Order: sequence, then C-alpha cells, then structure tokens
Amino acid sequence: MSTLTSAHSLWTLAAEAPADRIPAPTIEYAQLAPTLIVVGAAVLGILVEAFVPRKARYYVQVFLTVAALASAFAAVVGLAAGGYGSTKAHIAAMGAIAVDGPALFLQGTILLASIVAVFTFAERRLDPAAHGNRVDSFAAQAASVPGSDSEKAAVKAGFTTTEVFPLALFAIAGMLIFPAANDLLTLFIALEVFSLPLYLLCALARRQRLMSQEAAVKYFLLGAFSSAFLLFGIALLYGYAGSVSYAVIADVVDGTVANIDPALASTMGNDALLLIGGALIMMGLLFKVGAVPFHMWTPDVYQGAPTPITGFMAAATKVAAFGALLRLLYVVLPGLRWDWRPVMWAVAIVTMLAGAVIAVTQTDVKRLLAYSSIAHAGFILAGVIATSAEGVQSVLFYLGAYSFVTIGAFAVVTLVRDAGGEATHLSKWAGLGRRSPLTAAVFAVFLLAFAGIPLTSGFTGKFAVFRAAAESGAGVLVVIGVLSSAIAAFFYIRVIVLMFFSEPKADGPTVAVPSPLTMTTIAVGVAVTLALGLAPQYFLEVAGQASTFVR
Repeated sequence: MSTLTSAHSLWTLAAEAPADRIPAPTIEYAQLAPTLIVVGAAVLGILVEAFVPRKARYYVQVFLTVAALASAFAAVVGLAAGGYGSTKAHIAAMGAIAVDGPALFLQGTILLASIVAVFTFAERRLDPAAHGNRVDSFAAQAASVPGSDSEKAAVKAGFTTTEVFPLALFAIAGMLIFPAANDLLTLFIALEVFSLPLYLLCALARRQRLMSQEAAVKYFLLGAFSSAFLLFGIALLYGYAGSVSYAVIADVVDGTVANIDPALASTMGNDALLLIGGALIMMGLLFKVGAVPFHMWTPDVYQGAPTPITGFMAAATKVAAFGALLRLLYVVLPGLRWDWRPVMWAVAIVTMLAGAVIAVTQTDVKRLLAYSSIAHAGFILAGVIATSAEGVQSVLFYLGAYSFVTIGAFAVVTLVRDAGGEATHLSKWAGLGRRSPLTAAVFAVFLLAFAGIPLTSGFTGKFAVFRAAAESGAGVLVVIGVLSSAIAAFFYIRVIVLMFFSEPKADGPTVAVPSPLTMTTIAVGVAVTLALGLAPQYFLEVAGQASTFVR
C-alpha cells in the first residue's frame, strides 16, 4: 500500500511540475549535416516515387541521389576543415553522436564510395533493350512473382525499380551514423536503418530472380540473428553499467564512475554481464564485417544480389561496421583489452586463413570476391588488434583503399556478359585478355591490389596494418597474415593467367560497352588504387590526423 501511495505522490508531483522545467534537447544540426542531407534526400526520393511521372523518375532519382551524396561529402569536408576532426572534436546530439576524426574520415569514405557505386546502379546500356526500353540491373517490378504475367507486362511496359535510389540513401544514412554512434541504442538503430534497405536491395536482380530472392532471405534471417545478439548484448551492458552511453560504460569498466544509482548498485560492476554483453555486441559487429565464424551469409549474398548492390554493400558496409567495432573496442572497452585481444587474435587468424584457403576452390567470380572480402576482414582485424593510434590509422587507410578496389572490381564483373546476363563462371573468363585487353587489364589491376602487390593501394594498406600489429607485439599474427596473403595471391594470379594466357572459347562471353557512368566508376577505382599505391604518404597522414577518438 505504501508503495502505491509513494508512486501516486511521485506521479502527482511530476504532473504539477511546470512545463518550462522540461529541458529542450540541444541538437547541433550543422555538425549532423552530412546525415541530415542524406536522410532528407531519401525522403524526397520517396515523394518522387509517389508524384513524379514514371518516365521521368529515373533521371530525377539519379540526379537527386548524386547531388545529395556530393553535398553530404562537402559537409564532411567542411566539418573537417573547421577542426571538428581534431581540436573541436566533441559529443553532439545530447551524447548520441561523436563528431571526431575517425567518424568524419569514415563518413567521407562511405559517401565517396557510395557516389561511384550509385553510378553502377544507374547503368542502362549493358543489357539489350527490352521492347524498345533500356533496362538496368534491377527487376522491372519487384513485387511481381518471377516469371509471372505481371512481371512480363512490367518488362513490356518498360517499368524500372527506381526505388533502389531512396533505399540506398536510407542505407547510407544508417552507415553514416553507425561508426559515429556514441551510445548503444543509437548503434542499434543505425544498424537496423542500414540493414533493412540492404535486405530489400539484395532481392531485386533482374536476372536470376529466384537466386536473388534466396540471397535476400538468407541475409535477412542471419542478419536478424546478429541483430538479436547485438540487442541482447546491449541489454546486458546496460545492466552492468546502468547506462547505454559509451563514456559511462567505459568509466564503470575502469572503476572511475562518480555517481552510482542505488537501484542499480547491486548489478553494476558484475563482470559476467560485462564479458557476456561485450562478447554478444562484438558478435553482431563481426557478422557485419564478414569475419569467421559469422561469414556464412557472405558468399551466397554476394553471388545472388544484383552486382551493383554487391559492390556497394561489400565496400560501404565493411567501412561502417569496422568503424563501429573500432569505437566499441577503443572507447568503451579499452579497460578489457587483455580479455578481448586474445579472442580477436583467434578471429583474425581463422578469418584470414579460411577466406584465403576456401577462395582457392571457387569457380564463380562473385563467390571468389566474397571469400576474398572475408580474408581482407581478417587483415583489417590485425590493425584493430594493434590498440594504438597507428592501428587506427592503418585501419582507416585500408578501408578507404579497399572500398574503391572492391566497387571497381564488381563494376568490371557487370561488363562480362553472355545470353543469360553476367558471365560469372570463371571458365567463361578464359581468354578475356585477347577479346578485350583493356577490360582484362583493369580487372588485373584490381586483382593485384587485392593480392597486395607493390605499387598498388593493397600493398600499402597491408603493410600499414601489419606494421601496426607487429609494433604492438602481434608478430605471430603478422606471419600468419603474410602466409594468408601468399595463398590469396595464388588465386588472384590464377585468374590473371586465365584471362591472358588461355585460348578464348568460340562461344565465350562478350564485353558490353558501358555508359560513361560505369566507365567513371572503374576509372575512379583504378586511379585511387594506383594513387594510394604510388604516393600514399599524404593519405596516410590524413588518416593519422583522423585517428583520435573523442571520449
């Protein structure tokens, strides 16, 4: 009875409190401009779908998407130039978002990679025209059953799924928040905001629609499991620290928290909650980066999704997820370094070796690149394990270099086609260097970068992460990484040999002539790959200046 009375009196006092005592939230809109621009454009994109005539939607959506991403990148550059990546770095949006060097660097990388990826979304010259209408990589009408009369009618009418552009913008908005999130709830919301559009985008392939839908279902189901692990880990960490704020959790881990809520005192400081909660959150993040043993979705999704979506997802998602993982380990759990480093050692070693060894057995180009991305996740984890400013610098540089190589490689895959669409089986790439020397040479550049051959961005990135790992005492990890790189180099060079030193088949695929959109994507990929390989110092310095997290 006394409990009810006290609760009633608290409610009465709260009701009697004057309204002017409720503090208004303070939001630094200018510092959140990159994300707000992208979200605003995504909402506009939905209105375009509703009100703009169907024939004009494609052009409006492409212009809106590219303009929004370019504007958001300009906003990131403006914030960095204004000192928000260094001297003015702080926590914005009432503790929810960090505006600091790593956040701005990763957001800039995501936006630049997204711009060149969107060019491949907009490509409409690779497939032959259907009923006099140019077509892209996406289903004419996503809601139609594959092979049904409604799908045939949609193709005949020249429909296009222009919804991919606002969906991509929503995904990018979530990716921008993910590495900058400064509390666990913001982290989870950002994860869902970028994951749900990706599940849909994976199901929209124009050709092989059943495989595409299967890939989307696998991604959705496994992604739901990973989200559940992440959410359960958030709940346990909240029970441990009494807060979802990164700074408060870090203070409780270090034992320097000032004010302890009496109601939470009995559970605060319970190491079981901390260790299990931290492990579950790391599992959710390792799923997104495609690390072993949370990698099972990667090959099927990369193979089944439309190739432009695969390139976008392989680059941007990895950047966002590694950014969030870095912030979690370096800001929230630095006091647990001796606990999580051995686990991450094991994950990195297994990821590097499994990705490299299994890739040797692959016969499909997209699956080969999927296992390649798993191996690269292991290499990047070597930089994460360094737990130093050099480690952060090396990871930032590697993510920037890897993004453009990946998008460029998948853009080349879209060009090699036969009567059934993209010819992704490796046997069909035999003799490609004689049929189309330029296409094969460009793909060879990307493969050499993946292999870490000197004078490419891949070599500089691997050298940076391995050096950071070695300086932190992880010499054994570096040796295993070099061995994995040697195994990986075998299957990259095997593809190059297949293209240039095999006889082309009479019924082999042709190389489609793309529009300037895809040409730009590939050209930017090659330029960045060579620039970061031949003259990396400036970009390493930029990554070094952006390597300090605000706490």
